[in-house]
Amino acid sequence: MYPTIAVIGVLLLWHFSIPLFGLPAYLLPTPLSVLERLWTDSAFLGHHTWVTSVETLGGFLLSIAVGIPLGIVLVWSRPLERAIMPLLVVSQAFPKVAVAPLIIIWFGLGLFPKILIAFSVAFFPIVVSTVAGMRSVDADLNDLARSMRAGALRTFLRIRLPYALPQIFSGLKVAIAFATVGAVVGEWVGAESGLGYVLLSANANLDTTLLFAVLVALMLIGLVFYYLVEFSERFLIPWHISVRSDALPSV
Repeated sequence: MYPTIAVIGVLLLWHFSIPLFGLPAYLLPTPLSVLERLWTDSAFLGHHTWVTSVETLGGFLLSIAVGIPLGIVLVWSRPLERAIMPLLVVSQAFPKVAVAPLIIIWFGLGLFPKILIAFSVAFFPIVVSTVAGMRSVDADLNDLARSMRAGALRTFLRIRLPYALPQIFSGLKVAIAFATVGAVVGEWVGAESGLGYVLLSANANLDTTLLFAVLVALMLIGLVFYYLVEFSERFLIPWHISVRSDALPSV
């Protein structure tokens, strides 16, 4: 209810500000013209939205496949963490816009380099959240597992992993947003399709209405993927306070 009211308020303010301040259409189109453009160019925008969605999802899934196992290994090996974690931090200091051209040169203009760029910005929050989650397990639970002679694998599956999942999902929510940004950055650097490619084309032609339509499409991609991650969180850890409805304060 509250987000809907906020969105309606912003749209009304946007709509009535244009005639009030005499803004030309090439600076700020009306919401109705953006909706009309979304409708008339639905097939065109749908194709490019699909391309960007595949790149985002591919980079996100790759970051999960690499980030979570790497975080687990870093927790189990302190020397390895001291050797690798500083390198991971340094890798995030490089602007991805500067690194993306190298990836495009090495791997071409296809789908795979965009997935790599999305992966490069999404995997770090997953690694950090996995490390933090694995270390947040109550020491008494580990002592209990040892006293019951539970092996390392059973302790990991029954205690460490379930208690780390809330932290891991926090990292996944951040990572899915970063993956969308990474996919668009890759399309800016070199692409023949995708919403980032359409953004550059619309900007070159001063097509402001198309620019806003693409932004709406990117917003929808981000919302859909974010809530898919949140749905997965509610399905996998319904017992945790972060997803229990009875634990939320009433307003």
